[in-house]
Amino acid sequence: MNHEQWIEEILGAARVQGLERHLRAFPNVGGHVEIDGRSLLNFASNDYLGLATHPHVVAASQKALLSHGAGAAASRLVSGTLCLHEDLEERLAEFKGYPSALAFGSGYMANVGVLTALAPDHVFADRLSHASLIDGIVLSRARLHRFRHNDVEHLERLLSKYPSERGVIVVESVYSMDGDIAPLVELAELAQRYGVTLMVDEAHSTGIMGEQGRGLVSQLGLEDQVHVSMGTMSKALGGYGGFIACSARIRNLCVNRARAFIYTTAMPPSVAGAALGALDVLRDEPELGTTLLKRCARFREALRALGFDTMQTETQIVPVVVGANEAALDMARAMAAEGILVAAIRPPTVPAGMARLRFSVTLTHSDEDLDRTVDVLANVGRKHGLISS
Repeated sequence: MNHEQWIEEILGAARVQGLERHLRAFPNVGGHVEIDGRSLLNFASNDYLGLATHPHVVAASQKALLSHGAGAAASRLVSGTLCLHEDLEERLAEFKGYPSALAFGSGYMANVGVLTALAPDHVFADRLSHASLIDGIVLSRARLHRFRHNDVEHLERLLSKYPSERGVIVVESVYSMDGDIAPLVELAELAQRYGVTLMVDEAHSTGIMGEQGRGLVSQLGLEDQVHVSMGTMSKALGGYGGFIACSARIRNLCVNRARAFIYTTAMPPSVAGAALGALDVLRDEPELGTTLLKRCARFREALRALGFDTMQTETQIVPVVVGANEAALDMARAMAAEGILVAAIRPPTVPAGMARLRFSVTLTHSDEDLDRTVDVLANVGRKHGLISS
């Protein structure tokens, strides 16, 4: 037997189920991308505010590159901590309204790092929590309890079984595949009542919600009740990297115990510079997130009026539920043929039978772009029997 035969069997099974993935290279980023000589309207990007190509963000990244070099050259605890990193963390803490912040190489590393550093006895995680959160929980060796999505009563029943043990509640403020919002006020009250830590992944609300895009935690005034607010610099901020905003004590714990922070080279200066530049833009143009959400509301309502199932989304993430994996792929291909790039999301990213098209609306999409997308999706949806004519 060929020593790689087992690999082909796994890939073959994924192929049959419509679950095989492939990489595709794009020549540019932005609201429009060039593919095979054609310009496609891009709904497959998390660059929600268009900051990846914003002149100030690019200039800040270039300035840091020229002044500090291409890399930090060491891990943070050796000699890799630059003044630039400290400046960024001070700005992030101020931005989020917390005493301290700590930057990680990516959002994935931030989630894994903080959960392994906290090393709780029990973690109570929403069933739709991101894979990076689940991996962090597994690596923390805590006992995992998954509660039904946004179901506060189910969570309380689980918490009541372990009243005297150290626990962490893990949720997202905005869920990346459904686009809906967590009941953070109720979750914060539960965490306080049961004396457990509350960690909120704000990857998809940072830059969008709250004053100056500070996130849903800030919008609801929960900084004192949410103990760890995680965010990324790779979505609305347009760059790369992750961070946590927290108390000085939790930050110090992570510096000492978060292996995803300790055992890796520090963030490149150009990446930190880009994040600082993005924070400048949010400070100087505080209306960006509000403008985006208003634009998205119009798009969502137009799709719902046609009969599309957009779930409970209230944000810039607009899912259109298709159901079968192959049907979602077929519809994505049909949309591409009409000049619109949208991702077909399939299990295990979403539950079986819930494959969907995930429209990621950004400020680079004009109202005219969104209107055309509604028209194209309506035609494709009718042809595939998703909506009636």
